[in-house]
Amino acid sequence: MTATDPRGVVETVWRIESARIVAGLARIVGDVGLAEELAQDTLVIALEQWPSSGVPDHPGSWLMATAKHRAIDLLRRQGRYQRKLEEIGRATPDWQDPDLAAQADDYVGDDLLRLIFTTCHPVLSTESRVALTLRLLGGLTTDEIARAYLVPEPTVGQRITRAKRTLADRKVAIELPPPAEAAERLASVLEVIYLVFNEGYAATAGDEWVRPALCEEALRLGRILAQLAPQEPEVHGLVALMELQASRIPARTGPDGAPILLPDQDRRRWDRLLIRRGLEALARAEGTLGPYVLQASIAACHARAARPEETDWERIAAFYEVLAYVSPSPVVQLNRAVAVGHAYGPARGLAIVDDLVLPNYPLVPAVRGDLLARLGRTAEARTEFERAAAMSRNARERSLFEDRAAALGDPNTKLSPPDA
Repeated sequence: MTATDPRGVVETVWRIESARIVAGLARIVGDVGLAEELAQDTLVIALEQWPSSGVPDHPGSWLMATAKHRAIDLLRRQGRYQRKLEEIGRATPDWQDPDLAAQADDYVGDDLLRLIFTTCHPVLSTESRVALTLRLLGGLTTDEIARAYLVPEPTVGQRITRAKRTLADRKVAIELPPPAEAAERLASVLEVIYLVFNEGYAATAGDEWVRPALCEEALRLGRILAQLAPQEPEVHGLVALMELQASRIPARTGPDGAPILLPDQDRRRWDRLLIRRGLEALARAEGTLGPYVLQASIAACHARAARPEETDWERIAAFYEVLAYVSPSPVVQLNRAVAVGHAYGPARGLAIVDDLVLPNYPLVPAVRGDLLARLGRTAEARTEFERAAAMSRNARERSLFEDRAAALGDPNTKLSPPDA
């Protein structure tokens, strides 16, 4: 492999290979923080050597081999302090010398799966899981994570540092969870990936409504997980959901970055490849009724409708009813209210919203405002959109709600409900 900019090649290859390298090192040394330090040392070596010696023919393999050698050397140096213990161990008949090189060559897919389950371990807070996963598996820098979530860079750095220290202090093993814990741990992994995706799909704060880079990272992590755990329907369900929702991103904003809601989107701009991939992933999960499979089934209803009026709202409402039973939450009920309002009339949707307790969530008054407007209760609807605007921390979303409130003074204005 040749390149005019070896440093650029190092950085590109590192972005692709870093998760695989950290995963392999974590299994060898048994410590996520130490694994990342060794991986970073390897990156420094490449940055020092490649500009003068040239880019290797197989740069990813070079990085992995160099990292493994450093890890093995470290363990052997540490082993000198344990020589007496090893001598005692050799006196037992079942003693075997550890073959560190052979251990380092284990199948890397298992290493990645171990790392994903480790960075999303329940002993960590949700914020720490997200930051550590994006750092080690997404390959994002601390600054990139901070900018994506609109928090100070030191805050992200502290979350990552605390997460690694917690894993070490709690002696969390770099291993797949035992069968009794597998379902809970997998749910944590899927939650983190979907949280990353959602922050990209509809940013909670800032000046941009959509952050495609976060969606892309979440999709990449989801696809990796689907390859590593092909027998898990909910993994395919999450991938299907993200693929189908991501297909709308090109149509979700106008040239000026202003939001375009689902009924007003030019569906010709939806990414047909992502839709096909999403439907294929959903087919692999058919026959199950997990939360992500159900949400993907709802997204598929939208994807299959060539025009808004062809949307099967009754089917969507039925999926939400099952979802509310399988995974009850106020947000699910709010989305169900939108679907019921379309399928059976705004009065029935409003009855669901009026029973919700979801403080400081701007989509509650926004949905209520739309349903009230459709019932002809214009003054109440305007108040609700003004409340939604006051609650929103996202500049684009706030402007959208303000415009919808102002538009209620125009009898010819057609209002569009939020995405469901």
